[in-house]
Amino acid sequence: MTTEQASSKNDILFARAQQTTPGGVNSPVRAFRSVGGTPRFITRAEGPYFWDADGKRYIDYIGSWGPAILGHARPEVVKAVQDAAANGLSFGAPTEGEIEIAEEICRLLPSIEQVRLVSSGTEATMSALRLARGATGRDKIVKFEGCYHGHADSLLVKAGSGLLTFGNPTSAGVPEDFVKHTLVLDYNNVPQLEDAFASMGDTIACVIVEPVAGNMNLIRATPEFLQRMRELCTEYGAVLIFDEVMCGFRVGLGGAQEMYGIAPDLTALGKVIGGGMPVAAFGGRADLMQKMAPIGPVYQAGTLSGNPVAVAAGMTTLKLIQEDGFYEKLSSQADKLVKGLTEAAREAGIAFCGDAVGGMFGMYFSENVPSSYGQMMAGDKERFNRFFHGMLDEGVYFAPAMFEAGFVSIQHDDAVIAETVEAARRVFKRIG
Repeated sequence: MTTEQASSKNDILFARAQQTTPGGVNSPVRAFRSVGGTPRFITRAEGPYFWDADGKRYIDYIGSWGPAILGHARPEVVKAVQDAAANGLSFGAPTEGEIEIAEEICRLLPSIEQVRLVSSGTEATMSALRLARGATGRDKIVKFEGCYHGHADSLLVKAGSGLLTFGNPTSAGVPEDFVKHTLVLDYNNVPQLEDAFASMGDTIACVIVEPVAGNMNLIRATPEFLQRMRELCTEYGAVLIFDEVMCGFRVGLGGAQEMYGIAPDLTALGKVIGGGMPVAAFGGRADLMQKMAPIGPVYQAGTLSGNPVAVAAGMTTLKLIQEDGFYEKLSSQADKLVKGLTEAAREAGIAFCGDAVGGMFGMYFSENVPSSYGQMMAGDKERFNRFFHGMLDEGVYFAPAMFEAGFVSIQHDDAVIAETVEAARRVFKRIG
């Protein structure tokens, strides 16, 4: 039975959704436009699995794009949400829970001396950029091709036409004036970064980077790249922003900044700190954060920021991921998955490799692990699409695009990994 034949209720729901929602989805990657076919409409989830509208079970490797690090519907998290909801859903006034999660974030990430809670990763990065500009009195920002920092206007930018040229909008509705101060450089290109600072360092407000990129598949920054970035920002008085919305508490308890031993000036967080609920945050040096309203001139606000139900889910998650051996096990399972998939692909004669950092992993239909956006784009997209649909038929749900990182949870045990690898072995043989 083909994937399309098996998805009658999904087809019906997708057709219905397209009548009232653009593209039938509320976030573009869910639409399967990159891989083709009908999106799966999920009805429930538990542990490492979720089920679609036809009742089919899938091993889930997106984990709500990262937050489900404990697995879906973890009882302790569900109870925390139920208990909080029983006391009221939203107050628009401060709660003790906001203080507790802020204290926990500051304790776990020493570079963060003060933190502000928001509701989404886009809000976190957008606010961090505004703070950097307000603190430095400068306009220009540096980002890197392939890194996604949310859909704020100044960040929806593609590379300019030549070295050290400024970016162009990648979305209709973004005026060129909004991105004329955004410089887009190549990820992991140290000489290019040095040239940018040499030519305009005293006008750069900040550099924003995913230290472990997750939106051009999984790509690690080189230690040299991040270290030089830190040195140049310090030398020229620019603010270094680590976007750890995706990799924070995913690659390790102290995030990528602990893994690399580099302290950013500001950090954006999300995903795991909400435990499946909409919570994000930005924070950093106290002297920078003191410039935020209501005590400073940089304005930012949000009615649902620090929502008590969402904070309860996030705080419970942060406590549980500190259990002894948690990250060792998480990393081990991601490594087993990547090694198993690579071995299965090579047995079928398919160019394939993978990488894993903590609970994040990447799959590449190429001979070597990429280190830049350009290298990632050179992968075999058509073969990935065939692999994706083959695995979907087998009951394994990977990200529906070649350019997205994957995620394991602590519930992806050896049996789940083995089932995935055996399914992949069958699919690789069919598409080889």
